[in-house]
Amino acid sequence: MSPPVLFWVGYVPCLCSGLLCLLAVSFWSARWHGGFSWDGSALQFNWHPVLMVAGLVVLYGNAVVLFRVPFTWRQKKLTWKLVHGSLMLLALLLSVLGLCAVFDNHRSSNIPDMYSLHSWVGICTVIMFAFQWLLGLAGFLLPCSPPRFRSNLKPVHVWMGKAILILSLTSCISGINEQLFFTLTTQDGKPYNSLPAEAKFANSLGLLIVAFVLVVFGILSNDDWQRPETHHESAPYFLHTGRPEDQKTYSHQHFKKATLSM
Repeated sequence: MSPPVLFWVGYVPCLCSGLLCLLAVSFWSARWHGGFSWDGSALQFNWHPVLMVAGLVVLYGNAVVLFRVPFTWRQKKLTWKLVHGSLMLLALLLSVLGLCAVFDNHRSSNIPDMYSLHSWVGICTVIMFAFQWLLGLAGFLLPCSPPRFRSNLKPVHVWMGKAILILSLTSCISGINEQLFFTLTTQDGKPYNSLPAEAKFANSLGLLIVAFVLVVFGILSNDDWQRPETHHESAPYFLHTGRPEDQKTYSHQHFKKATLSM
């Protein structure tokens, strides 16, 4: 099979498992925890796992593999950079909204914040995500971005992107486990160690999130699915505006750099 066909063999499971993650976490909150509201009650807390899985995992994971989708290669990279940045911004906003849901619920219920390992990893993940987004905006989209800064930033940007996904997975898995320990030990009924229906479902949700992240990393690890780079696409953003004086200056700088390195 050709590389594009093989890509879709891997990408379709990515889309399907991501959708299943969203459906499963929503069903978990609705079926066993009473649904959703935004009134400071426990129903508001139920938004937290849904928004974090949607933003930090599913939307983020699909955004990081966007440049691997073959049909995007035939179009201008700038267009897909804007789409990539927009998806990342939406994922970040959903994550921040998820944090607001849990902090507001804790404040209304007089529950202490930021004491568990889950909360520490989660807040570090969102902070790192925000820093990564701002750094990407400055390095890859702003017209004033220097070419050297851009080239040095790319490997850091790629590494941080993968690190954030790993931290997101860690946050979600620890959050699911923490929620099960809290609810199944304080409510009447079977304890967690007897593996009641909610525990089985939530554990399966955790495995589904793991599967989604593994598929994303599988797509990222295949060099055959990487977008082919051209000299023009590696140029700073302002060259895409078509100004001849900028293109002439940039070409002269690269010719001079190539001559000095010989």
